[in-house]
Amino acid sequence: MPAFETTTIALLLWAVIGYGLGSIPFGLVVTKAMGLGNLREIGSGNIGTTNVLRTGSKKAAALTLLLDGGKGAVAVLLARMMAGEDAAQLAGLMAFIGHCFPVWLQFKGGKGVATFLGLMLALAWPVGIACCATWLAAAALSRISSMGALMAALSAPLWALLLGRTDAALLAALLAAIVFWRHAANIARIRTGTEPKIGQK
Repeated sequence: MPAFETTTIALLLWAVIGYGLGSIPFGLVVTKAMGLGNLREIGSGNIGTTNVLRTGSKKAAALTLLLDGGKGAVAVLLARMMAGEDAAQLAGLMAFIGHCFPVWLQFKGGKGVATFLGLMLALAWPVGIACCATWLAAAALSRISSMGALMAALSAPLWALLLGRTDAALLAALLAAIVFWRHAANIARIRTGTEPKIGQK
């Protein structure tokens, strides 16, 4: 954990800002703006990139990926610039929670993978790059998107320790635990061999 140098009031403020940024449902915004229908009525009903891809628009999916990752990164970078590392980690955590549990959608949000990767890239870019590489490798080998996400999350605290960012290891472990929780249904399908593979209709 980083040293606590920011005042309690400022930390609370950055927690609120982080949550606010994270809770913006870009998947819904992008699909609506592009006239692709109600994302809640498509596929799994999830607001994340994978479900946006089920609309058939790779452009919409790419925009959602960038924006969902970007909001996590922006939360971290703004808090770091205006407060400190403790505020940056808290803002990143709350952005992730905001994406998973947005108040605007009755706390029914996405699974947080893009936001997780975005905030990790901003928090400690070598760790973030290692997590992205882990996702790509696991997804390519298994041909299962959720497997890539799970392996990236699981590896995050290990990468943080190996790459000298021990101060970020606890946050990475907490984020990984939430990612696994949000992917409980995917894990069950992986175990039974019924999880859809990448490109499978």
